[in-house]
Amino acid sequence: MKAIAFTKALPISDPVALRDIELDQPIAKGNDLLVKVSAVAVNPVDYKIRLNAPLEHGQPRVLGWDAVGEVVACGELATQFKPGDKVFYAGELDRQGSNAEYQLVDQRIVGAKPKSLSEAEAAALPLTAITAWELLFDHLAIEQQSPEDGRRSDEVILVVGAAGGVGSILLQLARVITGATIIATASRPSSQQWVEQLGAHHVIDHSQPLQPQIEALGLQVTHVASLNSTESYFDSYIDLLPPFGKIALIDDPASLDAMKLKRKSLSLHFEFMYARSMFNAVDIDQQGKLLDSIADLIDSGFIKTTIGKNLGTINAENLREAHRLLESGQSIGKIVLTGFEPS
Repeated sequence: MKAIAFTKALPISDPVALRDIELDQPIAKGNDLLVKVSAVAVNPVDYKIRLNAPLEHGQPRVLGWDAVGEVVACGELATQFKPGDKVFYAGELDRQGSNAEYQLVDQRIVGAKPKSLSEAEAAALPLTAITAWELLFDHLAIEQQSPEDGRRSDEVILVVGAAGGVGSILLQLARVITGATIIATASRPSSQQWVEQLGAHHVIDHSQPLQPQIEALGLQVTHVASLNSTESYFDSYIDLLPPFGKIALIDDPASLDAMKLKRKSLSLHFEFMYARSMFNAVDIDQQGKLLDSIADLIDSGFIKTTIGKNLGTINAENLREAHRLLESGQSIGKIVLTGFEPS
């Protein structure tokens, strides 16, 4: 089968940073589904692993943690899906990724593809939707409600770095199934317009001091979703939050002084969507259920895909461009690729 892999940590400008290769097609056993991949999305985790993860004896590693495809075979324990089903998922960090024609994935972390979306549109969603959902409801404990409810709560969420992949779905979820007031940060006119369209009640510029802008809104931030540069804004979060406020982050700060949180009894949460699959958590199936909930919200018209750019065929050249765009920090929404070149 066709696949795209890396064999050495190289800058993305190097033509062999990602290479087209051939691999044996895997076989489904146990809880696994064998999926024929039709579309993928690219996330920061892809380039972080390309640049930093050790390789076993120079063996090629296939990246990719967002996929849409068709189930073609099921392991003997896999009863939730059948061949022919269209699915979407974010995979597992320590297995072969989705940048290949076929991929094995545990049925418990798989959802049924939203019927109203194309493969490319659906591929933009799994990893970021899982991350945003777990951050909002498992970590920040924001009150969840039905889309029809419409009640406003006293919760005020500050979403820092809101125009990226996670922010693009988090804003929609917060607007549609919570009653919270949403303050999003974005620094460029294009990204400010993007986050407004996705549900932010207020937009401020994270390239400027946060506190004066929020004070001008007359709002008390109760929760912070820190999606990038947590180290830079950490002290500002502490100043902004009231006692018992909550901070949840998804990035990798080099260091944070947690003792600064004590005086206000603030809580700090790390969201890592691979935790359930890496440790075979007792509730690992929550990710599959979560994706089904996302699909229902999509198909009912409450939220939309966060696709930003489609770079075309799944191959090394186009994936190198996707990595380059993500590494620039200037991309808006999700970058997707669709289909493999015929043999």
